[in-house]
Amino acid sequence: MPITSKYSDDQVENILAEVAAVLEKHGATPELSLMIAGNIATNVLNQNVAASQRKAIAEKFAQALISSIEDNTTH
Repeated sequence: MPITSKYSDDQVENILAEVAAVLEKHGATPELSLMIAGNIATNVLNQNVAASQRKAIAEKFAQALISSIEDNTTH
């Protein structure tokens, strides 16, 4: 069963396009782009999530990332 988001596809795609444009503007390599994405995730967790919930949410995030990669192996 697919996960339903409270955010529209357009909203997500627009933000993603803007972030990608910034990374491209700065010539970010894939490694730097991933490092920045990881730092953003860490900052969001540390600034917006209770300490008691951070590890569980980080683990769910990591699993979602792994699942999204596995889902795209046929593309």
